[in-house]
Formats: sequence, structure tokens, C-alpha cells
Amino acid sequence: MQLYLPRAYNETMKDIEKTAALALRETGRHLTRQRRLIVEALSSSEGHFTAEEIYDSVRSRLPRLNVSTVYRTLEALKKLGLVNETDLGGGRLSYHLAEKGHHHHLICQGCGQVSEMDEAVLEPLKRALGRKHGFRADLRHLAIFGWCSRCSRKDQAA
Repeated sequence: MQLYLPRAYNETMKDIEKTAALALRETGRHLTRQRRLIVEALSSSEGHFTAEEIYDSVRSRLPRLNVSTVYRTLEALKKLGLVNETDLGGGRLSYHLAEKGHHHHLICQGCGQVSEMDEAVLEPLKRALGRKHGFRADLRHLAIFGWCSRCSRKDQAA
């Protein structure tokens, strides 16, 4: 069965593949079929994915793929600035394409709920770090752990 993908998706995918191919070539690597399928898995879905989830997705099309190839590819793409890596808890790192923009997460330690947070909230922190410590913070992708309002209310009621 042929999967129908809208033309805009196909054009976007080609742009992402070109960017990845150029960046990899600059470091002496190539956009192999395995790497192309990993990039495609990241770009064809919304959200964040663990290396294992990407592996499961790509393995259906490339059964001989090794999970270590996925980890090495994600690390290379991260170093090239093409992929962002975030610790969303649970002991596993999550990944998404950097071109999908930077955003931040609030992660509830009670129920596990993950919410996105407006980047403007972090601007005062970024300025304060620069002013007080001479530190230029890179706050492109951040996860903040705490308790959501529902879990906070439960805790106060107990």
C-alpha cells in the first residue's frame, strides 16, 4: 500500500534531507538510507521520541537496522544542531528536529503530565544569569520538573 503524503510534506522532507546531507557531508559523513529514514521518522511526526521509539518506527522498513545506529545518528545530528535532545524524565532522552523550533516543558512529578511553556517566561532568568554571573544561557529546550495544579491541590488536601 502506498502512503499518501501531501506535496508540502514531500517538499519539506526534501529540504530536511538536503540540510542533513549537507551538514553530514561537511563532517565527512553521508546521508545513508538508515540516516535518511531516522530523519524522516523524526520529521513525519509531532512531539518527542526516544531512540527506541525511532528504532521501532524505522525497523519496520529496515529490519536489519541496529539500535546503536539510531543512537549514533541522533548523536551526530545533535552535534550538527539538527536535532534537540531533552530529558523529559523516566530515565530516557527524547529527540525532535531542531527546525521544529525550541520550546520548553513543565513536567509533573506526580502524574507525569507534560505541558508546553511559553518561552517569554524564561527571558528574565536569561537576563539575570547574564547580569549576575556573566553567563550566556542557552535555553533553547528546557524541561522543568515540579507538580501540576491538580497534583498540588491533592497534596495540600492530604
